[in-house]
Amino acid sequence: MGRGGLTDAEWERLRPFLAVSNRRCGRWRDHRQVIDGILYRVRTGVQWRDLPERFGPWKTVYERHRLWSADGTWERLLQQVQAEADAAGEIDWDISVDSTIVRAHQHAAGARAEPPSAPPQVGEAAAEHQGETPWQSLGGRLVEVGAGGEGLGRSRGGFTTKLHLSADGCCRPLSLIVTPGQRADCTQFKLVLGKIHVPRIGSGRPRKKPDSLAADKAYSNGPCREYLRRRGIRHTIPEKTDSQAARLRKGSRGGRPPGFDEERYKKRNTVERAINRLKHARAVATRYDKRGYVFLGTATAAALVIWLRA
Repeated sequence: MGRGGLTDAEWERLRPFLAVSNRRCGRWRDHRQVIDGILYRVRTGVQWRDLPERFGPWKTVYERHRLWSADGTWERLLQQVQAEADAAGEIDWDISVDSTIVRAHQHAAGARAEPPSAPPQVGEAAAEHQGETPWQSLGGRLVEVGAGGEGLGRSRGGFTTKLHLSADGCCRPLSLIVTPGQRADCTQFKLVLGKIHVPRIGSGRPRKKPDSLAADKAYSNGPCREYLRRRGIRHTIPEKTDSQAARLRKGSRGGRPPGFDEERYKKRNTVERAINRLKHARAVATRYDKRGYVFLGTATAAALVIWLRA
């Protein structure tokens, strides 16, 4: 194990879920060596061509990361580690939701205009958003195509990407979404919660519903609250000042104020701390990847390390 590489115990947790053959021309190059190279790049943000020789050919490491980002391998590994934690009762299902701005390096621009190829699968979350945003499925995940399709945009921070996430009560990311930097938080709320998918060890349906949720005022609107009520999720979201004033102006017609638990809201800092832990990885704190799905894979690999070492 080098600095930041997988320990023997961490490798044994991942090894059973990795394919032996690539189904094309024989066996994969040593998975552990390649994963260590990917994690080295995620941690340091170094250019792929500058990877140390001990990780093997840089192009092999890059292509493995690109492929696993596209086919959902990183997400499946993350879900398996989450499943082990859930089976041991180590997940705090009082979750929090938030987003963070990631400054995009100039090298992140310039991807080809055409979207990456994808199998013709459309999930439940896509059906909810049909007619709003062009989405396509890539390895079982939703990838935005068209304008801003690579998750790059302009915000107050300049050329940026926004990373939307949910985190459990132990400051570990449960789900991740990548959008352009100017995209509003509330528009991705359903997708972030829809991506929570923790399989059961053995039989049983995967767990997708938290015990409770806390979020800031960016998610304080009718559609978000209605979605949570429909799913039966207890939530603590502060009411916006203008919404409160409008409700009071209506008098009895304005209805009752939404419930708000101050003590529960104090735990919302867990998602902020999860963001800080993700941004310890320099390739997450600054985006260098041209493709949105590759950057999502980079952030997912960083989240996987957090879960392995929690």
